[in-house]
Amino acid sequence: MSHAVDGAWPMVGINWGSSNFRAWRIGADGAILDHVAMPKGVASLDRDGMEACIAELAARWGDLGACWASGMIGSAIGWADAGYFETPSSVRDLAGGGVAARIGGQDVKIVPGLTCTGPHGGPDVMRGEEIELFGYLALGGDPAAGRDRFIVLPGTHSKWVHCRDGRIVDFFTSMGGEIFDRMSAQGLLASVTEGSGAAGRVFDAACDRARTSRIGLGSLLFETRARAVRAGLGKEDAASWLRGLLIGGEIGDALRYYPGLAEAPVTLIGNSALCGLFAHALGRLAIEAEVVESERCCIAGYRALAAANLSEAVRAA
Repeated sequence: MSHAVDGAWPMVGINWGSSNFRAWRIGADGAILDHVAMPKGVASLDRDGMEACIAELAARWGDLGACWASGMIGSAIGWADAGYFETPSSVRDLAGGGVAARIGGQDVKIVPGLTCTGPHGGPDVMRGEEIELFGYLALGGDPAAGRDRFIVLPGTHSKWVHCRDGRIVDFFTSMGGEIFDRMSAQGLLASVTEGSGAAGRVFDAACDRARTSRIGLGSLLFETRARAVRAGLGKEDAASWLRGLLIGGEIGDALRYYPGLAEAPVTLIGNSALCGLFAHALGRLAIEAEVVESERCCIAGYRALAAANLSEAVRAA
């Protein structure tokens, strides 16, 4: 029987994005036995290059056993297009939709992404983040039956995710992180901003303006420059204003789409500094948010996939 099915431990979880490759060797108790990180994302590799990455892991760890790979490796530019699984969905659904592959002489299960009709009425997709989400739920983050939970993954493309009873119900994505990075690095606002933004009076005011204003985000963003030119806003404060506009806008959208957000448990998973800004902004609205380490959720997510796959294999036997 293939190790990719029988649930043998240790197992391997791979987060293979467009730019980076990260792999963990995980013990049966959830301990990280080893970790490999390389700047070898699928966008820069041909099939020989992808095989070489897996072969390198096997040379270091031996037979990989149960190996699950998530992220862009399952996209049209990856090894095989694993498609998207429609929500509502559970980790068992995701495990059952894994695409079996043979890469670099090793059996690998490629994890599909998730798709939904978002709360805004339009289509939305994620690929890779589902591992952290199901990992967090597997760690006991699911509230009592029938209760909603909201999980936010702040980042380049932030995900606001609605969960219930161990399942991802739906979600929406904001490009706020990418907008900040691009505009502050080489866009119109690059000359008037400096730094990543910080919580404080300026950040708070910008959050409020974006959350409550009827003005579109495009006009609000230009106001950052106008405040620097006409109101003497310094570069670090201008960065905080820009960051506040983007985070405040996201929170405003989330409260419109998910009215229950104000009274439900909220969890933030990701970069601690960015999560801290989101937590601060939510806290000013009396919405308490816990911050959880991303890697811990990733490890739990891969273990949950392997456990769900083993459960299905035993049931089918």
